[in-house]
Amino acid sequence: MSAPLDGLRVVVHASGVAAAYAARLLGVQGAEVIFVEPPCGSVLRDEPPFVPSGEGAKPTSALFAYLAAGARSIVCDLTAEEGRAALGGLLSACDIFIDDTPLALRQAGGLDEPTVTARHPQLVHVSVLPFGSHGPKAHWKASEINLQHASGEGNLLPNGLSVELFPDRAPVKIAGHFAEMQGGIAAALGALSALWVRDDVGGQFVDIASQDAALAVGAFAIQRLGDGSIEHRVERSFRYGGVVPCADGFVELLTLEQRQWDGLVKLLGSPQWALDPALADSLERSRRGPEINRHIREWAIVRKVDDIVAEGQKLSVPIARYKTPAEILRGSQEHHRRLFQPVPVSGTGLVNMLVSPVHVDGTPLSLRGGPPELGEMNHIPAEVLS
Repeated sequence: MSAPLDGLRVVVHASGVAAAYAARLLGVQGAEVIFVEPPCGSVLRDEPPFVPSGEGAKPTSALFAYLAAGARSIVCDLTAEEGRAALGGLLSACDIFIDDTPLALRQAGGLDEPTVTARHPQLVHVSVLPFGSHGPKAHWKASEINLQHASGEGNLLPNGLSVELFPDRAPVKIAGHFAEMQGGIAAALGALSALWVRDDVGGQFVDIASQDAALAVGAFAIQRLGDGSIEHRVERSFRYGGVVPCADGFVELLTLEQRQWDGLVKLLGSPQWALDPALADSLERSRRGPEINRHIREWAIVRKVDDIVAEGQKLSVPIARYKTPAEILRGSQEHHRRLFQPVPVSGTGLVNMLVSPVHVDGTPLSLRGGPPELGEMNHIPAEVLS
C-alpha cells in the first residue's frame, strides 16, 4: 500500500528540533524529505547523546538520527551565490519548504517571505521560530527550557508523585524536546492545511510559533484563569491515582468513570474503607483523594507491577506499567504494532528506530532508511533533482 504522502517533496532547512520534526512527520507518511545543510553540517548533528559507534568512526547524534531518518542530505552554502542558486532549484521542484533561519539572516540568504513568494508562488513556505516571524518577540532566540516556561508548562512541573517526593525541587523541564516537538506538529499540520487548498489559492506562507503550539497543551490551565483559578504544581494532579510506586517499579493509574472505580475496588480486594457508601459519589472521591491514595499506595508497595497490571486490566481498570527503554523495545504490543524498525546508522550498524504510532488503514508506516550522510545528494545532477 502506498503511503498517504507519496509523491510529495519536502525541503527542510533546520537548525532546531521543531522544523526538523515537522519534516520527519511528513517523511514518515511517505513524503520525500531533503535536508539542506551548510558545509559543516546541521548543528543538530552535534547534539548529544550520541549513538555508540565503532572505533575511529564519528559518533552519530541520536537526536539527529531520529529527526533525519529516511531523509536525504544536500549541502548548500547559502553565503555563496552558487549555494543559493542550488537551493532555489530545489524549491522550484518541491511542494513544501520548512525553514527556521532566524529572521535577521533570511534576506541575505534569499529566504525571506517576499523573496520566496515571488520566486516560488506555488510553494507552501513554512516558517518555524520560537515566537513566530511577526510580533515583538519574533527576533528572540529560545531553547527548549525557555519554550517550556514561556508556554506556562514549566511552572506546573513537577507535579503529582514527583512533587510529593521532592516538594522543594524547583520547576523543571520535561525530558527531551517536548515544546519544540509541539511546534513541529503544528508546522506539519499547517503545511498540510496550506497544501490542501493550494490548487485554489496557490502557495502560502505558514507562520508557526513553537510557544503558541506548546501553550495549547496547557490550555486547560489558561481557561481556569477565567474563573479566578491559578493552577499550581502542588495542586495539578489527579486527586487519586496517577503514578503509584510498587514493589518492583511504578504504574500509572486513572479512574474517570464509575465502572473503572468499581473495578479498582475489586482489584484492591474490596477493603472496608473503599465500600464506604459516600465514595460512590465521584465528587466525594475527589475530596478524599489524598486518603484514597494513601490506601492505594499501601496496597501497591508490596505487590509486583506485572501482577497489578494483569489483574487490573481484567477488571477494566486503566492501569499500565512504566517501562524502561529496553522493556519498550521488547514489548509485545510495540512489536505487534510494528512501532520500531531497524535502520542503518553509519559507524554503528542497524538501530531500532521509532517509526510512528499512527497506522493508515490498519497498516503501520515505515521509514525510508536511517539518517543521511552529509551531502550525499551533491553528486546527483541538478536536472535529476528537479
